[in-house]
Amino acid sequence: MPIHPDPACIVGAFEHPTRKAPDKTVAQLHAECAAGALADAGLAKDNVDAYFCSGDAPGMGPTSMIDYLNLRVRHSESTDLGGCSYLALVAHARDAIAAGRCDVALITLAGRPRSEGHSGTTPRTRAGTPEAPWEAPYGLSTVNGYGMVAQRHMHEFGTTSEQLAWIKVAASQHAQHNPHAMLRDLVTVQDVLDSPLISDPLHRLDCCVVSDGGGALIVARPEIARSLKRPLVRVIGAGETVRHGRAGNVDLTTTGAAWSGAAAFAQAGVKPADIRYASIYDSFTITVLLQLEDLGFCKKGEGGRFVADGNLISGVGRLPFNTDGGGLCNNHPANRGGMTKVIEAVRQLRGEAHPAVQVKDCGLALAQGIGGNLATRHGSATLILERQ
Repeated sequence: MPIHPDPACIVGAFEHPTRKAPDKTVAQLHAECAAGALADAGLAKDNVDAYFCSGDAPGMGPTSMIDYLNLRVRHSESTDLGGCSYLALVAHARDAIAAGRCDVALITLAGRPRSEGHSGTTPRTRAGTPEAPWEAPYGLSTVNGYGMVAQRHMHEFGTTSEQLAWIKVAASQHAQHNPHAMLRDLVTVQDVLDSPLISDPLHRLDCCVVSDGGGALIVARPEIARSLKRPLVRVIGAGETVRHGRAGNVDLTTTGAAWSGAAAFAQAGVKPADIRYASIYDSFTITVLLQLEDLGFCKKGEGGRFVADGNLISGVGRLPFNTDGGGLCNNHPANRGGMTKVIEAVRQLRGEAHPAVQVKDCGLALAQGIGGNLATRHGSATLILERQ
């Protein structure tokens, strides 16, 4: 679908600095993230006339949070595609602005899984869901679902644990420069391989961190964006989808990024080769590898070779990724990492990333998210962002 010739811009971005918040409520974290994004944009709360959130928002989602934040809005929305929801919501906010339904949209994320003791090692299938009778008896968890996907990719294409480990190595190279990152120590390929096996073939260091915290974004009408005297980050391409088991016709090596990415590139009128920086959802190392293939940065089955030997390290490789350390090293707030993928892409386009990892002349960035489980059903959302 064509977009407005002058699309809305991301004018505010804020990542909560905390990684453990036992003394805060989820609603309080949402509010602190909202205040941070508004301050970054140079806007006041009363400028906001639309609110967007996802399943992490407490209570009745927009209804509860609009009340808690004391907003006066004329448009609201809650969309839950798991961790990629916030990328989709950026596009929804852009489209709502183009349709005249709002001028300034606030999107928030927050959660406390670390304080509450949540991880990816316990079964996730909830009673009453359509899939429960078929999956609950087998105890599917997040980590063993992703382990199964990694095993399949290795079987079909010869991908190795050493190649997956390079993704963690790249993330650690970037995280050392982030004072808020949970894991700032440099790791080697051997360190990853020597870490405990969690779900064969995934080791502990193939897995993301579990953190509290959150983030927020402000999307505004282009006329408002230009008045704020901030670098303009235009949302020029977007796509989203849900990939599922297709009634048993399962392909464990293809993610929804194959569809959401194609839509975003087509809408933006650019190619993977044009992208200067990529934020790629990294719940596990295998998650990154599959999305890079499906987005077209390399051919299917060649992801292992693409990520090896530092190709994802800023200043070293061909495609710098997750220069904040990503979910593998920095944070994974509310077990939903899509928000921070957009925030770091905005930093790169503004030239505000850490100097050690800032991509030179970064004018075009991609943010890609996955939400759910690659082995069963998941949402996927892709954004193409441009510095004007």
